[in-house]
Amino acid sequence: MPDTLSDTLQLACDLLARPSVTPDDAGCQALIAERLEALGFHIEAMNTHGVTNLWATRGTGPTLVLAGHTDVVPTGPEQSWQQPPFTPLIDEQGYLRARGASDMKGSLAAMVTAVERFIAEQPDHPGRLAFLITSDEEGPAIHGTRAVVETLAERGERPEYCIVGEPSSTSRLGDVVKNGRRGSLGATLRVFGQQGHVAYPHMVDNPIHLAAPALDALAREQWDEGNTFFPATSFQISNIHAGTGATNMVPGTLDVVFNFRFSTEVTAEQLKERTCALLDRFGFEYSLDWTLFGEPFLTPAGALLDSVVDGVRAVTGEAPQLLTSGGTSDGRFIATLGTQVIELGPCNDTIHQIDERVRATDLDTLSDCYQAIFQRLLGH
Repeated sequence: MPDTLSDTLQLACDLLARPSVTPDDAGCQALIAERLEALGFHIEAMNTHGVTNLWATRGTGPTLVLAGHTDVVPTGPEQSWQQPPFTPLIDEQGYLRARGASDMKGSLAAMVTAVERFIAEQPDHPGRLAFLITSDEEGPAIHGTRAVVETLAERGERPEYCIVGEPSSTSRLGDVVKNGRRGSLGATLRVFGQQGHVAYPHMVDNPIHLAAPALDALAREQWDEGNTFFPATSFQISNIHAGTGATNMVPGTLDVVFNFRFSTEVTAEQLKERTCALLDRFGFEYSLDWTLFGEPFLTPAGALLDSVVDGVRAVTGEAPQLLTSGGTSDGRFIATLGTQVIELGPCNDTIHQIDERVRATDLDTLSDCYQAIFQRLLGH
């Protein structure tokens, strides 16, 4: 570890040293809130059901939300790490190693220090800055950002802009900005048959045999063709289960878990209707239990996206690529307020892995990028 650290790296290390495995915040948000309160932010805790949430605001007018999460995924076997996962270390190659370094305590540290420098330069900046931080992003994501957004909607607070600190970069810091995400619709399909002995096929109705042609048809279906920002909607089966383990028994039911990642070209309701219509063609009895994990969202060219692209280019020398790939993020909840949402963070090549790491200098560069965006979006 170097003898001296930048403000961003020091804060990152302070956060990374706290074992905040979801939904435990382990005091991370209190540490951030203390620094924000010193800048004149109004601090509001929105804790519920064991989840720690922070909503902090400063100023008035058009609002830019900086969103993120302090919870991290479990470490896996700690003996497999090169160093204890909650003992942050900058190695000889210049990587900051610890659980949460890239996903996403590094981004939170960069956001805080960027705000500190921005306010020092422009204490009377136009507009309002806000932080929305949760400890329930890596978990069920029910009582975290989703709950805060519901409260904001009830109060009539609908921020204009949001930057989520999710690790968006791939090969170098700032090479990719996510300006949208696909929707995620999951379902559990249960196909009903008639249980019995495998030696008496005339006395059974095998749900696996019934479902196989239908599942093949679902997998082959062209749901849409995508558009400029989104690939075509995809259908994937993640689990199939039937039977008791006995080799001489035909099961009575078959359970199939599947998921759609869908574009803005189709709605969740349309996918449900088309799925049922396809299954009905095969004439077997079934039930479907649907879960909508998030609607797709897209932030087109406008004040936020222009400020982000220009700000990143000013700091790194290259404009970021705009993509909507990857999984879901809490941006899907914030977008329901009508907010323009983008994601900008460090490289994502080691997220959720043993020895998670991020290049230490990238966090300082990321902080500079955030500040450049603030200056363009809210500066005088």
